[in-house]
Amino acid sequence: MTANGLQRLQDELHYLKSVERHAVIKAIADAREHGDLSENAEYHAAKDKQGFIEGRIQVLEDKISRAQVIDVASLSGQDVKFGATVKMVDDETGEEITYQIVGVDEADLKLGLISNTSPLARAIIGKSVGDTCEVSTPGRGMRSYEILEVVYK
Repeated sequence: MTANGLQRLQDELHYLKSVERHAVIKAIADAREHGDLSENAEYHAAKDKQGFIEGRIQVLEDKISRAQVIDVASLSGQDVKFGATVKMVDDETGEEITYQIVGVDEADLKLGLISNTSPLARAIIGKSVGDTCEVSTPGRGMRSYEILEVVYK
């Protein structure tokens, strides 16, 4: 994963431990004050949320402990590989798109971050500026893209 991806996971872990965990403990304590726990929906909802938070904390701690961080800034070249920010043009529509290839845990299409296991990333990894690749997309069928620029930043 990239350093930014690791930082986002660490930020989420810190938030869950320092804010969410305390809030759910308080919600459980408040719900207990309402009497019979067997019929207390607030108590059961808070316990469910606590279970989710604790599970997510374990997942994040595991991912962070096993993370292999790639310093994208130290990479260079015109070949597409992990960490590359790739500018492409759709051969059919002429629309330019830019994506950075990142790890699965940090992918966010809204931010222009695609997973290295996505069909588009797999199609362009190993290609160079000027190369064309074809990708099967859901709902839009086969698309052809030409690589315009490869940057490591």
